[in-house]
Amino acid sequence: MALSADYPRFTLGPALTAEQRAFFAKYGFLHFRPFASPEHVRQILQATQEVQAKWLAEGVEKVNGVPIKYGKDVDGAPIVQRFAFASQHHPVLHELLQDERFRALFPLLEAEGGRVGENEKDGLVVNHYVNVPGSEFSQMGWHTDSLRDVFYGKRIGPMLNVGLHLDGTKATNGGLRVIPGTHRQGLHKMLFRKKYYKDVYYDPNEMAIETEPGDLTVHDGRMWHRVAQSPLIGDASRRRVMYVPIISGKYQPKSEDSPTPFYLRFLHLVK
Repeated sequence: MALSADYPRFTLGPALTAEQRAFFAKYGFLHFRPFASPEHVRQILQATQEVQAKWLAEGVEKVNGVPIKYGKDVDGAPIVQRFAFASQHHPVLHELLQDERFRALFPLLEAEGGRVGENEKDGLVVNHYVNVPGSEFSQMGWHTDSLRDVFYGKRIGPMLNVGLHLDGTKATNGGLRVIPGTHRQGLHKMLFRKKYYKDVYYDPNEMAIETEPGDLTVHDGRMWHRVAQSPLIGDASRRRVMYVPIISGKYQPKSEDSPTPFYLRFLHLVK
């Protein structure tokens, strides 16, 4: 579905506007600017570094059954490149998810009982992409977020994936790509349009989401999207973004006794 790169960047208030809801219904995503102030972004980054230091010191391998992805930074030091349930491990991150503006997004589910999935699925995920030797996370191939429901033989439930972008990312530096309108595709195309995670290549219908620090994006879980690898090397390639699901239906919190979800057993393949 054709969409110009100068698509509107909205402001998220206590309720969505008719224009915002119409845009999401047609294209499957929204981009809000700004959501977090520069000082708030700094506090969030500091919080993730504190969680990282603790997990490195303790050798944490999984949180609530979800594997933690480690890699190397530009100086060769070990870092966490994919956190899970991060808000359970720092008050700053927990407080972030209490922001009342998230409630404005619930109507996009078109279902009752909308909530921020802080304790469900993978909770608040922090992805730290960097393109250097030893990095285990520099890109992510094409996928939809709804595949996990299929793995468990469930009916695909409504889900929003909400991202808080902590670094500015131009299209020339990789970053989030979406295929607008694919949230309305049929099940067959959702399953087979791409090779999940293995297909990392440019799609002529894709849209680059250029972000500034503190931007918020939201996309429908059925939408095809990927994270393009930065052509740059080292610190210039760094991209940090946090994702939390907004979901409805039966409350299904995870705990330290939760098994590793089947689809996450392939996390090591994502480089």
